[in-house]
Amino acid sequence: MSVRTLPLLFLNLGGEMLYILDQRLRAQNIPGDKARRDEWTEVDRKRVLHDIVLTMFNKSFIEELLKPQELYSKKALRTIYDRLAHASIMRLNQASMDKLYDLMTMALKYQVLLCPRPKDVLLVTYNHLDAIKGLIHDNPPLLHLVDETFRQLIEVYGCLSAGEFQLIRQTLLTFFQDLHIRVSIFLKDKVQNSNGRFVLPVTGPVPWGTEVPGLIRMFNSKGEEVRRVKFPHGGNYVIAPKEGSFEVYGDRVLKLGTNMYSVNRPMETHTSGTSKNLASQTQQSIAPNPLAKEELNFLARLMGGMEITKPSGSEPGFRLNLFTTDEEEEQAALTRPEELSHEVVNIQATQDQQRNQELARIMGEFEVKDQPRWSASKGDDLLAMMDEL
Repeated sequence: MSVRTLPLLFLNLGGEMLYILDQRLRAQNIPGDKARRDEWTEVDRKRVLHDIVLTMFNKSFIEELLKPQELYSKKALRTIYDRLAHASIMRLNQASMDKLYDLMTMALKYQVLLCPRPKDVLLVTYNHLDAIKGLIHDNPPLLHLVDETFRQLIEVYGCLSAGEFQLIRQTLLTFFQDLHIRVSIFLKDKVQNSNGRFVLPVTGPVPWGTEVPGLIRMFNSKGEEVRRVKFPHGGNYVIAPKEGSFEVYGDRVLKLGTNMYSVNRPMETHTSGTSKNLASQTQQSIAPNPLAKEELNFLARLMGGMEITKPSGSEPGFRLNLFTTDEEEEQAALTRPEELSHEVVNIQATQDQQRNQELARIMGEFEVKDQPRWSASKGDDLLAMMDEL
């Protein structure tokens, strides 16, 4: 297991979360002069994204994250993203938070599987950071935080060997190996089978610095080439045009890690877990799978110094629905397995106070009350850091 995997896992999953939330907020956006109190506006969308980015790239948190450490358990990491989502003014119920996390993890798993070479995992991370900068382009303090994270990543990962990157990639694949959740955006593109496993392509550019397969060279004891044999490789490969840039600014070349939700197609809401038999697979194709269609609970909170109170009937928080319709959301709630149920925490964000000052300073208290703590977990240190944000 690599002790340098956690930062890349956290930043890439965070980038995928921002892609999904941005797409859903845009889909539910209502013009400001027409919006009701419980509907989203463009101002709300930016506010949510900016609050999450500020929490995610907090200087003290990133410094703690970049320390050599083992990868945290799935439960500990999931708890971090629950708290990260609570850094905004949204309301998400637990089922949709589960679904959001499923989309995040399966997207990143696909990207790691497709990396031409282990070091390209870093390019995937840089693509996520580049896209995040695009989402906050009008906020200089946040751009500075992301650029500072870029510099720290270059300092930490720029000197690693190919073998160390291979270990990082293997650690990521080990983390994802038991996740076989079907996602409709992948099913439609025929890159995922009905059992949730990905289909790896046999076309496209080969890793930078390598040749197209199909040729065997044989050498004698003196190192001289004495024979060549060609063989059919069964694919359609090409030489990589150039290596992607590993600097703060530059052409990454690799497209993995870019926003796949930016194209004009509906947000994918049909995800399902793997089945134990063919009959259960057939049933999942008809009804929403309870493991992946869990609904979204109250997720709301302004960062830094904002007071957290329980929601009142007169001032509800904003609600984000990751499902296509309310009926679909209700159906997912009914099919949610009892073992996944737990108490829902309702959180109400107060009005924004001195927004410009909040973005310029480190966040204040970040705490979600009544949430279970993962005791004796490797993730306790980082979760404690999230509590302090």
